[in-house]
Amino acid sequence: MKKTFQFGRLTKLLIMASLLGNIVQSEAVSIYPINQAEILVGSKFDLKVEFDKVLEPNEAMITLNDQDMASVLKARPEYIRNENGKGSSFVWRNVSLDNPGSVKITARTADVKEQFLSINWEVYATGPRKAKNVILFIGDGMSIANRTAARVLSKGITQGKYQGKLSFDEMPQMALVGTSGADSLLTDSANSMSAYTTGHKSSVNALGVYASRATDNLVHPKVETIAELIKRKTKMSIGIVSDAEIEDATPAAVIAHTRRRADKQYIADELFLKQVDVILGGGSAYFLPQTNKLSKRKDNNDLMRLFKLDGYELVKNKTELMEVATKTSTTKLFGAFHHDNMDGSLDRLFLKQNTVKDYPDQPDLTEMTQAAINVLSKNKDGFFLMVEAALIDKFNHPLDWERAAFDTIMLSNAVQVAKDFAAKNKDTLIIVVPDHTHGGSISGVISDDRKGALREKVGVYAEAGFPNYPKANAQGYPETIDVSKRMVFNYGNFPDHYETLKPKLNGTFVPAVLDKETKKFVANPIYKEQNPDAVMVEGNTPSTNEAGVHTADDAVLNAMGPGSDVFKGFIDNTEVFKGMVQALGLGRKK
Repeated sequence: MKKTFQFGRLTKLLIMASLLGNIVQSEAVSIYPINQAEILVGSKFDLKVEFDKVLEPNEAMITLNDQDMASVLKARPEYIRNENGKGSSFVWRNVSLDNPGSVKITARTADVKEQFLSINWEVYATGPRKAKNVILFIGDGMSIANRTAARVLSKGITQGKYQGKLSFDEMPQMALVGTSGADSLLTDSANSMSAYTTGHKSSVNALGVYASRATDNLVHPKVETIAELIKRKTKMSIGIVSDAEIEDATPAAVIAHTRRRADKQYIADELFLKQVDVILGGGSAYFLPQTNKLSKRKDNNDLMRLFKLDGYELVKNKTELMEVATKTSTTKLFGAFHHDNMDGSLDRLFLKQNTVKDYPDQPDLTEMTQAAINVLSKNKDGFFLMVEAALIDKFNHPLDWERAAFDTIMLSNAVQVAKDFAAKNKDTLIIVVPDHTHGGSISGVISDDRKGALREKVGVYAEAGFPNYPKANAQGYPETIDVSKRMVFNYGNFPDHYETLKPKLNGTFVPAVLDKETKKFVANPIYKEQNPDAVMVEGNTPSTNEAGVHTADDAVLNAMGPGSDVFKGFIDNTEVFKGMVQALGLGRKK
């Protein structure tokens, strides 16, 4: 006889009790900020609740610690009856919480059995201000192997001992950082940098917002960035420096709120509207009216002109930067040195490849850092400066490790500029951290003198010995990388490509190209034509990928200065924000 299972009264009560408890999973209801969010006292954010059915306002019950949300926030929500045909949404914009402690947010329909979700937030305060200045360096995509390669090239290694250290190797505080986002184990620069600048998790491609079901990129639930906090609560100055487009994901995360990092025209506008005091980098195309042949704007707004009218000193090359940055009258500075991403140090200083001939007078990251500090430090109330070595990532993607290593050396030089400033201004917190990592490792030394096929020329263990790069110059760069004994740097994820185990002297490596018939990326045949002994390597990422991808490997953070002692052991990327606001006392209760 077929048995049927019937719930008893006790079982029903237990199920109901669980529904009324700390439930954090629901396909029918979504709440932003999400479960386990940590929220700074007094910081601004948007609270959004989404139901997957159409409800009238009186059919939704939304509470904070069991009190009606509207009464707690002293405001009625924006009511969207049927958002994109997916159900009702309730949004409170630009709210804040003033008391630290655990907070329970509950959203349910009038009939609790239909739709119910309860999540928890932790609201935290800070102590008094410890640091006058904070300088955050981002080595975009920088992995342990990038640091090791840079140290070998820059400092040399003799009988197993390095003959020096990178500037951030010597910082007293170190931590491992988890970089995953709200939607994926693997992150991109948008949501990973947003974690640093807002203290909130986000999703791939999202800047300063939680990714909800909204279709308009600019109306997703926003969370306040550290730059906005500083501008609202203090008289400090803000600086953003990058050798990528200044509208790229990492610098954009300091000020922007959009679901899509590709909204670069909007981001350029925000850089002006948010009154960032120092802006230095590439990406001039988004500041020029569309009548300019280099412009990427879709309107005729001339942001260059607006910056000038607003009192900014404008510079377009290294020569002008060095002149203006030392003027005592300069308090606001805007420099755009390339219409796109700037060129890396290996090309600018030695190979003269890529676009160096078109932009022969680009400043170095060290010079931009020094200029930014010169201007920002005039503010007696202090400053926050974000400096990104963006091209480490942009060279790791196409598996061009030598270029990535040279820009890691450049980052070390830029950090030294900040350390020199901090030596005289001990109230300065300096943090150096990747936003995410790439899979790379150094597994041997290849010798051109060895006989046999390409792979047989690779020495491992005792057969590896040491590479024979020349001693680095005063800036820490070896004059040549095309030597007879070279490091073997292997990436862990890659498309189909031809491996040459030689530096790419004619321009950045292009490992794969699109096959027009199959619409898949295949190994770039030019490297086989130029190097008959090149080895075909079958990719281990989807054939729709033309380059290497980010990894979920932990990032390594180094720090020094007041407030740096919180960075130790393993931390979540949102805790980088927490450490900075604690150092600046931005959540101190009145």
